[in-house]
Amino acid sequence: MPRRPSTPLVASLVAVACLGAGGGAVAYSALSDGNTVVRQVTVQNAEPTASSSTMSVNSIYRRAYRGVVEITVHTGSGSAEGSGFVYDSSGHIVTNDHVVNGAQSISVKFWNGTTYDAQVVGSDSSTDLAVIKVDAPDSQLHPLSLGVSSDLQVGDSVVAIGSPFGLEETVTSGIVSALHRSIDSLNHGFRIIDSIQTDAAINHGNSGGPLLDSNGQVVGVNAQIRSDSGGSDGIGFAIPSDTVRSIANQLISSGKAEHAYLGIGLDSNSSAARVGDVRPGTPAAKAKLRAGDVITAIGDTKVGTSDGVSQAIDSHQPGDTVTLTIRRAGKTLSVQVQLASRPS
Repeated sequence: MPRRPSTPLVASLVAVACLGAGGGAVAYSALSDGNTVVRQVTVQNAEPTASSSTMSVNSIYRRAYRGVVEITVHTGSGSAEGSGFVYDSSGHIVTNDHVVNGAQSISVKFWNGTTYDAQVVGSDSSTDLAVIKVDAPDSQLHPLSLGVSSDLQVGDSVVAIGSPFGLEETVTSGIVSALHRSIDSLNHGFRIIDSIQTDAAINHGNSGGPLLDSNGQVVGVNAQIRSDSGGSDGIGFAIPSDTVRSIANQLISSGKAEHAYLGIGLDSNSSAARVGDVRPGTPAAKAKLRAGDVITAIGDTKVGTSDGVSQAIDSHQPGDTVTLTIRRAGKTLSVQVQLASRPS
């Protein structure tokens, strides 16, 4: 569901920069709170779960470094670098969509310097995630274990591993600075509403690399920074692993990820979930939603903010029929809507 930029929580907007190869893209956004509903997907042949006791930064690095890769992308206008991590023993590697977007060729360098060509399996601009694949022997593949990002708490220790400025196997550490941050996606008009904010140093080239918790499990995919300088100012954002589980599985199985779509823009000047505009030909238009309607519930889920609407719609599949409870001209109405697939 598209939405307009929300009211900023800071005095002025600063740049949010994608950090990878196809990157360089700069977006402007405000911060707001939201939640993501998780669909659990089992990843086969991943590394065993670490013990519940916390690990040192060195121990986390030793556990994970063989599963982190450097990605070099060649486009028609040159080449650039990003990061990624081994997802399974079939050679699938998770990275950011903006790292591989527009690539004419891709190469992946492993921890021991061995390089393999890679192909894009699928990408999703709505979550800025992509899966690529290498044909490498089992001895080269060291899948990293995904943690549960919804278990994270503010103040938890995290470690980032990647290739900032081409410096492979760079390790930085910090904490979870905030949760449920909303950042721009590459699919214009849509938001990634459940990002992890961290102060671990993240720079250009870190994109697609893992953010690991104190048990050495991947809890996020590093994606953006907020910075006046263009470098790390201590405010980075990662796509949560709970989202990675769902999206990577869809990309591997079908080459694409689908998101439910309502087809409205919400009023950024309203503290409620007020409809600002209705896109022609969308489910919202067919259900005769109007600008000025205030959405108060989707199904049994009460909503009061733009991100609440996005989270509730994201919990459904294209084709689902949902009941919207709205306030219109002082009256409460129930409207049936059949959701569509989000346009790319």
